[in-house]
Amino acid sequence: MADTNFDVIIIGSGPGGYVTAIRSAQLGFKTAIVERAHLGGICLNWGCIPTKALLRSAEIFHYMQHAKDYGLRADNVGFDAGAIVKRSRAVSKRLNDGVGFLMKKNKVTVIWGEATIDAPGKITVKAGKAEAPKGALGPGAYQAKHIILATGARPRVLPGLEPDQKLIWTYFEAMVPERMPKSLLVVGSGAIGIEFASFYRTLGADVTVVEVLPQILPVEDAEISAFARKSFEKQGIKILTGAKVTKLDKKGDSVTATIDDGKGGTQSLTVERVISAVGVVGNIENLGLEKVGVKTERGAVVVDNLSRTNVPGIYAIGDVAGPPLLAHKAEHEGVVCIEAIKGLHPHPLDKRLIPGCTYCTPQIASVGLTEQAAKEKKLDVRVGRFPFAGNGKAIALGEDQGMVKVIFDKKTGQLLGAHMVGAEVTELIQGYVVAMNLETTEEELMHTVFPHPTLSEMMKEAVLDAYGRVLNA
Repeated sequence: MADTNFDVIIIGSGPGGYVTAIRSAQLGFKTAIVERAHLGGICLNWGCIPTKALLRSAEIFHYMQHAKDYGLRADNVGFDAGAIVKRSRAVSKRLNDGVGFLMKKNKVTVIWGEATIDAPGKITVKAGKAEAPKGALGPGAYQAKHIILATGARPRVLPGLEPDQKLIWTYFEAMVPERMPKSLLVVGSGAIGIEFASFYRTLGADVTVVEVLPQILPVEDAEISAFARKSFEKQGIKILTGAKVTKLDKKGDSVTATIDDGKGGTQSLTVERVISAVGVVGNIENLGLEKVGVKTERGAVVVDNLSRTNVPGIYAIGDVAGPPLLAHKAEHEGVVCIEAIKGLHPHPLDKRLIPGCTYCTPQIASVGLTEQAAKEKKLDVRVGRFPFAGNGKAIALGEDQGMVKVIFDKKTGQLLGAHMVGAEVTELIQGYVVAMNLETTEEELMHTVFPHPTLSEMMKEAVLDAYGRVLNA
């Protein structure tokens, strides 16, 4: 008989789930993880990782098209859509296999199927989307003192914009196109929508983005968003803000959208494909939460700052526990959760210090308060900016369009927020994240020596600008 008793059972093997399982095993807990489809969850299989593989292909194609700008020749440049998708799926499979290896290495038991909580400490697993590998645990009853929900999220569906997997896509279909559409409507301009708009535009599609809010990338600093918008429009992406898609009429191989422009007028747009990127919603259904009395709100499980629900012994991390809906938030949240269970007294997760990244061209990255948010909090701020055009490395790279922006508390010198748009900013932002975690002041950043020539020098220059000491602009 298989052993069905564990100290910790984690439901869902996405970044939050599998990282929590590893840390749980490291802490000496007898650990199991339940997965219904793919180890690694959405992020590794249908989200963060494969989209970055697609975007990398588009980036290289872009550079090949502009080879002459670098003194190079690349004639008859083209692409193979099938090969691009195949590479993306291979990247995902490699990481999926890696998670399986990590589970074995850390002696985490994988239970294949869909879990329902019957009572605190008890779950039932039924058959899921994937068949359990030979010899692996599958459907049955299991027990654990601690049950951690890490079930992630799925694309939000709006009435009238229901995906059909053929003409109207979610990110699932957008990642594996059978062919590249010649025209595309993207509904929603958050990170997912903008990344796909960037990918398809780079590969030649006529792309229109519709956003119901006044600015694209609504969570970003308004100045950064405006800079990005100009760049996208220069690339040929059409952007409609304050607008709403009210109707989609499907035909044989096209869709006609009716768009309310927000000013009393409407327009129609016919495209080959539509991507619905209007957000995601937590997977809280069919888990038995109502039965055991776990509180939910706005499609997410309600938790405290250590991921505890209102029911003792039941926890929730990652997307299912609410925003920000980011893989790195889920991972850190899970580690804090399991360390608290162990009694290690970890620092609760500070959501203000979670960076956000969008991997379009140009890239966008941010952490902390936007300028508007800081002012809404009645904070007296100093704002510094530095343009990519003033940085030697950016000019040498041929990437001189971008900006670094920092926001300081004028009274204390505390770094309140940092926002960037331009080449490789998703790699640069972590410098500011570390600084904010260490409660660094402007003086300490000014005394830090940054290497030359690097893009990172702009991070110091932006700080200097906030205090009237900028050197290269």
